[in-house]
Amino acid sequence: MNNALILFAQAAQEAAKPTAQQGSGMGMLVPMLLIFAIFYFMMIRPQQRKEKERRKMIEELRAGARVVFAGGFIGTIKEAREKTFVIEIAPGVSVEVARASVSGVAEEPAPAAK
Repeated sequence: MNNALILFAQAAQEAAKPTAQQGSGMGMLVPMLLIFAIFYFMMIRPQQRKEKERRKMIEELRAGARVVFAGGFIGTIKEAREKTFVIEIAPGVSVEVARASVSGVAEEPAPAAK
């Protein structure tokens, strides 16, 4: 009986002591926050800025602009609708494409030498 009480008292004392594992939780929090902050400023924020610029570019497109699509087509906008563009990809060939598929504005082709 005495041995059981002594063991029980020793276990209670050990449980009351802070261990290295309990303190390391806070020690690991700071490096994890630092890694997240670096990840945010190096990856997420620049990507958000780039997407915002792309959306602004698409909103400003009007008829007559030459654009490049995600699939590689280059064409001239004939009509700008709410969610789509009507694009002429060849003389007399028009297609309707989603605004989101525009990846950039194409340079005007150089005039052909005669």
